[in-house]
Amino acid sequence: MATPSSSRTTASGSPELSQQRFIKSAMKQDLLSREEELDLARRWKEHRDERAMHRLTEAHMRLVIALAAKYRRYGLPYADLIQEGNIGLMKAVERFDPERDVRFSTYVSWWIRSCIQDYVLRNWSIVRTGTTSAQKSLFFNLRRLKAQIGALDSNTLTPDHKNWIAQQLGVRHQDVEAMADRLAANDRSLNAPVGEDEAGQWQDLLADERATPDEEYMHSHDSAQRSAWLHDAIDTLNDRERYIIEERRLSESGSTLEALGRTLGISKERVRQIESVAMNKLRNALTSTVGDPEESGLIPTA
Repeated sequence: MATPSSSRTTASGSPELSQQRFIKSAMKQDLLSREEELDLARRWKEHRDERAMHRLTEAHMRLVIALAAKYRRYGLPYADLIQEGNIGLMKAVERFDPERDVRFSTYVSWWIRSCIQDYVLRNWSIVRTGTTSAQKSLFFNLRRLKAQIGALDSNTLTPDHKNWIAQQLGVRHQDVEAMADRLAANDRSLNAPVGEDEAGQWQDLLADERATPDEEYMHSHDSAQRSAWLHDAIDTLNDRERYIIEERRLSESGSTLEALGRTLGISKERVRQIESVAMNKLRNALTSTVGDPEESGLIPTA
């Protein structure tokens, strides 16, 4: 199935000209009767007849074009809207059950509209607007309902207005409030000029949350010093004490008393006693250097 290109110039001319020719060709396709729809759908579903599939899709391309045109006011490329509608058309062809008592044109309309709406929601703003059924309903109907109550030009809605809109669409009051606030806040380019002389840009006002070179140096220096203090304190332990502290307090897994007892051939209680003695040694060694080792975060906790 041929589709319009939104960004590539073809040998036949510009993308705009290619799109016009595509639309003109699609609008010339003959409409199908109910019987023809069912026959083509059965041939595709039961026999994977590609000619039937192409005839079915080509006959409904005008529906894609018509539905895509309704969403042009959202500022997205028309060719991209048509492309998304094509995706919905293909999904409908694949999922349509000819034995159900429904026209294919009715069934395919839902799929085309759904894919176009999802595309609009994904691309209308750099901030994700949402794709739940309530959010989609609000996004595409809020403007129309605001016009009915005379609040189209207002960025704020009264509580009564929000309640009325929520009732009309079957959504929550807070959903109406969140979507109204979202649609009232336009995206702003970081390169947009600020100030009367327009000498600066919005990105110039963003705070840099990264550490300064001085802060990075101090952090690196402090980490190295703390590691040296802890290393010197551990050197005061004997081999068994060091092993228990390393396995219990300094490893990511944190061995249990029972596991260490089996490894060392001693009881779980004995391991606990050795660990307690080793921790006291560490505290004493670090206290003479940094004061309170717990407060400094140098004593490794379980």
